[in-house]
Amino acid sequence: MEILYEDEYLIVVWKPAGLESQSSRGLEADMVSELRRHIHNLSPGRGEPYVGVIHRLDKPVSGIMVYAREKKSAGALSRQVSRGQMEKRYLAVLCGKVDKNVDKYVDYLLKDEKMNLSRIVDKGITGARRAELEYRVLKNIAEETGEILTLAEIHLLTGRHHQIRVQMSGHGLPLWGDRKYNPDFAEKKERTDPVALSAYRLSFRHPVTGKVMEFCRMPESGIFRRFT
Repeated sequence: MEILYEDEYLIVVWKPAGLESQSSRGLEADMVSELRRHIHNLSPGRGEPYVGVIHRLDKPVSGIMVYAREKKSAGALSRQVSRGQMEKRYLAVLCGKVDKNVDKYVDYLLKDEKMNLSRIVDKGITGARRAELEYRVLKNIAEETGEILTLAEIHLLTGRHHQIRVQMSGHGLPLWGDRKYNPDFAEKKERTDPVALSAYRLSFRHPVTGKVMEFCRMPESGIFRRFT
């Protein structure tokens, strides 16, 4: 865990891939527990530290996250999320060459709770929710096998379960390392690459001062190294 910014109201961190962004039900480490330990080490003797979860990232996804350190700030930050005022940008490595360098996808997604996955369905299906995202291509590289990999910046216009992974796969551009939605990785268990998806930019207004806070950190692990 890497601390990017911290004050008495909030803390901005880099979540590594493989760590839950909220409290874990099992014995595994999670971001909330790690943050409580960090705050307690800074200010011992004040009881259990408050850590408010404002937004989430899937366990296999890395990226920048903001957590609140007191309840009023948690409420103010959560309102920014619900109003679409918290700006997030993702980097993804896609398997395949994209036809358009800039485009927008609009689909309808249905979540399967038992299987913990989502799929693209027709608009009229009960429970289907509209999903929108925009992307722009940043770079293409060719593997020795001839496979084309595409680094793309993605902007979510809605927040759905596994949205980026589902939509990009549904449009023929599955993410590198994605064992749920990329058949090539699902069938080859010896491939241990993490999902090539990272929330690399985050901006919001400070809940007390109102100042615009902007953060950017490039992912450096896995297949992302090929694009540095």
